[in-house]
Amino acid sequence: METSPSGSPLLQVRGLAKQYGGGFGRAAPVRVLDDISFEVKRGEVVGLAGESGSGKTTIGRSILRLIEPSAGEILFDGSDIARLSAGDLRRQRRRMQYIFQDPFASLSPRMTIGEILSEGLAIQAIGTRRERLDKARAALQAVELPPDAVDRYAHEFSGGQRQRIGIARALILQPDLIVADEPVSALDVSIQAQIVNLLRDLQARLGLTMLFISHDLAVVEFIADRVIVLYLGRIMEIAPCDRLYEAPKHPYTRALLSAIPEPDPDRPRERQILKGDIPSVASPPSGCVFRTRCPHAIEACAREVPRLEEVEPGHFKACIRQDISA
Repeated sequence: METSPSGSPLLQVRGLAKQYGGGFGRAAPVRVLDDISFEVKRGEVVGLAGESGSGKTTIGRSILRLIEPSAGEILFDGSDIARLSAGDLRRQRRRMQYIFQDPFASLSPRMTIGEILSEGLAIQAIGTRRERLDKARAALQAVELPPDAVDRYAHEFSGGQRQRIGIARALILQPDLIVADEPVSALDVSIQAQIVNLLRDLQARLGLTMLFISHDLAVVEFIADRVIVLYLGRIMEIAPCDRLYEAPKHPYTRALLSAIPEPDPDRPRERQILKGDIPSVASPPSGCVFRTRCPHAIEACAREVPRLEEVEPGHFKACIRQDISA
């Protein structure tokens, strides 16, 4: 398991697993997460990256128990989220908030923006109605929207503005941890940069701890302090952001990074095309789940499940091949 080089962890995930189905008389269970372990320090932004189907969103939703994990521990400030009662979980969720991917589907069309933003405060029994609306106006200003937007409805705003409202909804409870689940993937490229800049500014200003989920490593590089790379429900690599982009250790990470466009035409990036398709989580490969697409796979990869091991200080990879050069 990865350990933080300095500072105390706010979030510790240990042996997290999630499966669907199975049981008496049913088909074999589908395991979508397997032995996920990592930590997030206070004030740190950790990027969670990988292709669609890698399990990123399942991790994010498990952390807030929006879905129930099948096994493992999720320690938030020392409390195991997976074992909290409903009442204790509601109180703990005041300190943990979620930014959803779709800015169109995540806002109720029947509620004013003021009602949407005040809802979490009302659930937590914070303030009077007037005080909650005042906090809603302040949250809108924090995300660079006019405070009078409290009286309008979601359909009156653009996609980028709606995502700002989603961010304001997450901030209004002054959480310690934010899970941002693909917060810019549904937006135009020009708007993506604005939202990522806003998140980075808010994180620095408010000292937020953030788990930033994205399939786009170019976006992750811009905001994250460390990066966790996932493939088919398992961690392939964890490293500080600068080390991961300068010297990736895992073949999967290298392939993902090679797909990022190089803006300098005099420095063309050698593209590493992965062969085949992503296997189904219903029938994953034996041994290393990446072996069917790995250019360096050997016979032993089909038998042995690689452990996540530290190869340099703070840099971890899950690969039995130690002879592959960076």
